[in-house]
Amino acid sequence: MFNPANRTVLLLALCQTLAMTGSTILFITSALIGQSIASDKSLVTLPLALLQIATMIGTIPASLLMQRIGRQKGFMLGVLLGLAGAGLGLYAIVSRQFFLYCIATIVFGSFNSFVGFYRFAAAEATSEANRSQAISYVIAGGVIAAVAGPQLANWAKDWLPNATFAGSVGILILLQIAAFMLLTGVKLPRPERFEQQKGRPIGKIMRQPVFMVAAVGSMLGYGVMAFVMTATPLAMVAANHPFHDAANVMQWHVLGMFAPSFFTGSLIARFGVLQMMATGAVLSLLCIAINLIQNDLLSFSIALTLLGIGWNFLYIGSTTLLTQAYQPEEKAKTQAAHDFLMFAFVATVTLLAGSVFEHQGWGAVNWGGVPMMLLVLGAVYWLKRQPLKQV
Repeated sequence: MFNPANRTVLLLALCQTLAMTGSTILFITSALIGQSIASDKSLVTLPLALLQIATMIGTIPASLLMQRIGRQKGFMLGVLLGLAGAGLGLYAIVSRQFFLYCIATIVFGSFNSFVGFYRFAAAEATSEANRSQAISYVIAGGVIAAVAGPQLANWAKDWLPNATFAGSVGILILLQIAAFMLLTGVKLPRPERFEQQKGRPIGKIMRQPVFMVAAVGSMLGYGVMAFVMTATPLAMVAANHPFHDAANVMQWHVLGMFAPSFFTGSLIARFGVLQMMATGAVLSLLCIAINLIQNDLLSFSIALTLLGIGWNFLYIGSTTLLTQAYQPEEKAKTQAAHDFLMFAFVATVTLLAGSVFEHQGWGAVNWGGVPMMLLVLGAVYWLKRQPLKQV
């Protein structure tokens, strides 16, 4: 029998599963949708970039809104935005309006602003000793997304005649309805009003070494993952791999992103958060090395799986590290500032991915990730030398 905290984590994990399934579908199909309906092919990753920009812009308002009305109501509002974005995206593909599809991804990105806080909600629902495990279990909801997302995208892509991938986007509507139903059963602590007046200035919080390294790990870890992943379907199609092969590779990638979550929390507890972040950076560099050497199906599969695992270690590690940077009354603004920086960087590299691939090629995409991961390794080494007891 689940206790209330475990039940909450389970429901949040299921909501994360649905959200990540939808995001996986979009990440697999959006560049190809753009390629089919955009007149300027260098803009094919613009919809995904706009999605990330909307997520970035919405992060701070979403956090502050949930501080006022509560996590549950905020999450439900976010799902309604996702439902609207999915419906608009379906219509845009059917009517072949690239601009309208971009608007749809902006609306869906606003929904993602709320999704990013599922992991924090889980951490708040459990004891301090179980935070990393709770974060891991919620993110582990993406394991199902790793299997379901690519399969659903491939299965539904030809549902509607003369509108390839419209059916794939239509699946998102069903996912949002299911998430809304799950959220009706989530019980989370009421918002604490004192948070709005007390706590250190955000600038002081952000100048802490622990915050800076958490932000660097999240920004660059997520950024390299998005940069390489976004261009991968384009690279595979250019290398004459059929779409179903690209979908399978992305399935392995998303599986790599989330399957380790079942034990990442335990690994952090055993080896330390900084060691796991460093390991994530090394795995991402291995992905880049493989991509630069080979472009056969097996190499794509291995490289993208390593990229997913690297992201997992960096993302969960950075999130866990961030919880050491604030007091309870400071959590809303600190979490919002962190996720704003992270999604700002992700939006930038996602926008650049299509242009870099179009004009400079697959090799340039991968070389672009090398200095980012080296910077993460440098930041981790620097923090290890800081006299911080909590690290």
